[in-house]
Amino acid sequence: MRKFAVFDFDGTLVRWQLYHAIVDQLAKAGWVDEKSYRDVKDARLRWKTRESQDAFKDYEKRLIECYEKTLPKLTADKLESAINKVFDEHKQQVYVYSRNLLSELKDKGYFLIAISGSHREVVELIAKHYGFDDWVGTKYEKIEGKFTGKYQLAAAEKDIILNKLIHEHDLKLEESIGVGDSESDIPMLELVENPIAFNPSEKLFNHAKSKGWKIVVERKNVVYELENVDRNQKNVYHLS
Repeated sequence: MRKFAVFDFDGTLVRWQLYHAIVDQLAKAGWVDEKSYRDVKDARLRWKTRESQDAFKDYEKRLIECYEKTLPKLTADKLESAINKVFDEHKQQVYVYSRNLLSELKDKGYFLIAISGSHREVVELIAKHYGFDDWVGTKYEKIEGKFTGKYQLAAAEKDIILNKLIHEHDLKLEESIGVGDSESDIPMLELVENPIAFNPSEKLFNHAKSKGWKIVVERKNVVYELENVDRNQKNVYHLS
């Protein structure tokens, strides 16, 4: 039985969100409805200016709606072209902490797993580039080269997917590691022995804090690991 590590991708390994990059690329090629893309950009600006606590959720909702509206109009070849361009642009734009951790774990013989909510085809390209052993992304159904609009979302059941992969590859939980950045990663991180909340969202940060999980923040060219200074007060942290 092999040790394993599981990583989320968007915001955990890759610095930008892959879904967002693909929509931008499709729009650049003229394959996205102008009004839908304008709504996406307006929502993105509201998120970047932090107009409200729900600004990112609203932006993500509009982005996914735009993507799902566009997809059935595309051939598989057009989407593949956009995905390849996104891969070429973003494959090196990754966090140093995550990249170095991957390299270290690979050298130690860890089985590396990627579970991402992004489109499976771009997840596969990134995963192969960084030497992952298995990966899962959102699957969009296509028939005779055309997308039907039906899909199977990976982000909604990361713990179920991980359990399946553990049994499929005969992996062990002892010394297992998980890295994620948002509340959707919590069920997955709950399964591993050594969860890491990396650049966490507020909900993941609070959950990790209550559980005593490792919390790591990478900002510019500095990596901070937050540590409990008082084990009886789990909300007291300092930068190590």
